[in-house]
Amino acid sequence: MGHSVNEGHAVRAWSGADAPGAKSPGPASGTNPDTAAATSRTGWPGLWTQHDGLVAAGAAAIDLVGFTVTSQMDQGHVPVAGCLVTVVASLFLPARRRAPLAVLVCVLAANLATGWFSSVGLHYGAATIIALYTAVRHSRAVVGATAVVGCVAVLHLFHPGRPAPPLIELAPNAVSALFVAGAAVAVGRWQHKAEAQRRRLAERAVSDERRRIARELHDVVAHHLTTMQLLAGGARANLDRSPEAAREALVALEGSGRSALHEMRHLLDVLRAGDEGGEEGREGATTAPQPGIGDLDRLVEDSRRAGLPTTLTTEGDLQSLPPGVALTVFRIVQEALTNARKHAGHGAHVDVELTRTVHEVRVTVTDDGPRPGHFVARGTGHGLVGMRERVVLHGGTLRVGPVSGGFAVRASLPLPADRQESYT
Repeated sequence: MGHSVNEGHAVRAWSGADAPGAKSPGPASGTNPDTAAATSRTGWPGLWTQHDGLVAAGAAAIDLVGFTVTSQMDQGHVPVAGCLVTVVASLFLPARRRAPLAVLVCVLAANLATGWFSSVGLHYGAATIIALYTAVRHSRAVVGATAVVGCVAVLHLFHPGRPAPPLIELAPNAVSALFVAGAAVAVGRWQHKAEAQRRRLAERAVSDERRRIARELHDVVAHHLTTMQLLAGGARANLDRSPEAAREALVALEGSGRSALHEMRHLLDVLRAGDEGGEEGREGATTAPQPGIGDLDRLVEDSRRAGLPTTLTTEGDLQSLPPGVALTVFRIVQEALTNARKHAGHGAHVDVELTRTVHEVRVTVTDDGPRPGHFVARGTGHGLVGMRERVVLHGGTLRVGPVSGGFAVRASLPLPADRQESYT
């Protein structure tokens, strides 16, 4: 357990609204909305809906085998013409989604024609089942019901070359047709729910990605622009009475601008890699060093140069924090100091305390409020929303509010179990 204190000057301002945040992926684990939106059907549903040629070939093979076996058993030979008609019935299937009822009629006609060549025929062959399924699936309820009744009636009543069977034999045909129709309705509902779920996931992924980008842009831009604004103001005020102080402020201003460009380039690299290279590109881009505990001294030093007294206190082994937790700690302190510089103003004191225990890391940033005569700017609350999103992402808690004339930010981030064991 280590303990260090670092004191100096920094400027701090606080936006006073506590806005709720939402859980959202961090930059290293953000969901690519293009990937989510482009999720395609795989397995048998994909073959069924996207490869009608394979479906037709499979139906032809099944019906051809069925016709051959039944003809051989019933007649002792296999009519070649009947085999050709059986194959022809399946050739209509590739057009089943464009004209489902027309395909059903053609398939029924072809199957009935097999009755001229075999006393058995093919009543409910694979082609008939697929055509009936598609007609029910892609038609309105009334049309689908009519297709079922018509299919049963045609296959039961019309038998070329021989009389119609007794009505009692209608039951198997009716049950088979109703089973196919029920399957069509059930699959249709399943596909509708699946499509709706895919749309919801895609919309959520886009929303999460937008929040992630907005959070990162705010953290980078707001911090550096606020620092640069105050440094420029300090340089202007000291230009005549203290040229050396003005020069130091301009040097600090240049450094802050350089840091802002560096972080912005890194953020853009991550976004471009996610768009161009998918998840692999994103992972490659995020291997660049992210801000962490080691960069807190720079944050405090920037704030000091802007003119706000600050104390940084650390306790415990913070260097071994997981990268995601370390980045969140850095962003919380960064946002708190940014708000302090905007709202508490020159002369206010800020205390930054970081404490690591076995189970968690605690971040506390407090100030003693603005000095008399200081104009407190109104904040948008975006920084607080981003802070809360980061904390919720790690399953932690965030409390912000006035305290002893100033303002306080208190965050608690639980540590993963493996880091707890290694710390003990």
